[in-house]
Amino acid sequence: MSLINMDVLRRSLEGIIPSVLATCDLENVPNVSLISQVHYVDCDHVALSYQFFNKTRQNLLATGSASVVVIDPVTMMQHRLSLDYVETRTEGPIFESMKARLAGIASHAGMADVFKLLGSDLFRVREIEQVPAQCRPEPYPERDLLLALRLTCRELSAVVELGTLLDRALDCLERYFGIARSMALMLDPDAARLFTLASHGYSPSGIGSEVLLGEGVIGVAARQDTAIRIGHMTREYGYGEAVRNAAIRSGLDWQRATEITFPGLAEPASQIAVPIRSPTRLIGVLFCESEQSFRFWHDDETALSILADHLGALIELLPDRAGTADPPIILPRPGGENRVVIRHFAQDDSIFLGNDYLIKGVAGAILLRLVRERIATGRDEFTTRELRLDPSLRLPDNAENLDARLVLLRKRLEEREACLRIEKSGRGRFRLCTASPLVLQSIAGTPG
Repeated sequence: MSLINMDVLRRSLEGIIPSVLATCDLENVPNVSLISQVHYVDCDHVALSYQFFNKTRQNLLATGSASVVVIDPVTMMQHRLSLDYVETRTEGPIFESMKARLAGIASHAGMADVFKLLGSDLFRVREIEQVPAQCRPEPYPERDLLLALRLTCRELSAVVELGTLLDRALDCLERYFGIARSMALMLDPDAARLFTLASHGYSPSGIGSEVLLGEGVIGVAARQDTAIRIGHMTREYGYGEAVRNAAIRSGLDWQRATEITFPGLAEPASQIAVPIRSPTRLIGVLFCESEQSFRFWHDDETALSILADHLGALIELLPDRAGTADPPIILPRPGGENRVVIRHFAQDDSIFLGNDYLIKGVAGAILLRLVRERIATGRDEFTTRELRLDPSLRLPDNAENLDARLVLLRKRLEEREACLRIEKSGRGRFRLCTASPLVLQSIAGTPG
């Protein structure tokens, strides 16, 4: 039995230095080749990237055995893993994680058109032995991730409002983890997409921008409910900003014209996305990126996954920990006519303030309801309970879905410096504030 555990070799599985794979055929004729990726699965299993049907592949299928040497890119320490073949997977979390990592490795090596993952070969690790080699000393760590987690979790445990919780978490990522750019996205299960509810380090913030399930590292992480990490960015996992921006500028595409630009880096070098979840369901995704290649290692992934789990648990508890009223809002006066014109397009509940797009979907439907009530009765204070009980809003079941839409509305109105705002007026209560009379225009189609 090996005295070395796979858990302590994870840095050797980053794919920075190719691993050496040895197999034999049924006549014990050896074959040695380089392999792009040895992927950590758990303390007893790894997965090898299946990219070509070659002699190595034939030997694996014939004998079910292999030996692979992995190299630590920092210390150059080498270990030989004796492996027993289990199965090949062509879908699921392990496959998708390896596919994303391989795309980054291929892009870094200029082999994007050559390296294509056909499958993930799962192996049981039978034995681990250290290979004699000239090694470098272990460097002093740049940061203490356990301390960063402790300080972050302590700060977050005192927060009782969803928007503040996510903003504080992203702020802690910069202060304690050294991660300057990050986002928190919430899942909209009915629309099969995620929307940005908090961002840090971007201008504009991109609050309200959307990512489809399966799109980029964020969408894949959500669809597979697993962490996705890329050490060197590739176009395959980008978000098509050039195409989206061109469509918005053209003024011809209604769907694109009512989208908020995703706030990511134009040329990220590394990215990581980890699911935010409760014990029973996916809530959203925590996303970080950097201009530095291989900025996020396996220990960053572990730390961010723990933080995301902590966020998920806190979000579940928020309805029982709701805070008090916000300070009074001082609203700007509108220019021109002394009124606020709100245009609603029924196609997708898009809301425009004058001619400027604000929000759509469930958040748009919520604002429409509040505005109609304000115009009809003069009422300006509402409860979250009455909105949750309103079937016309099509709210998903979980409580944070309403809270997330209210946070989204509040942030979008604040960013626009609009003459219309939302403020908390007590536990489970909020107020629609306006400095001027409201005029609502409901339109059945789309803007001409």
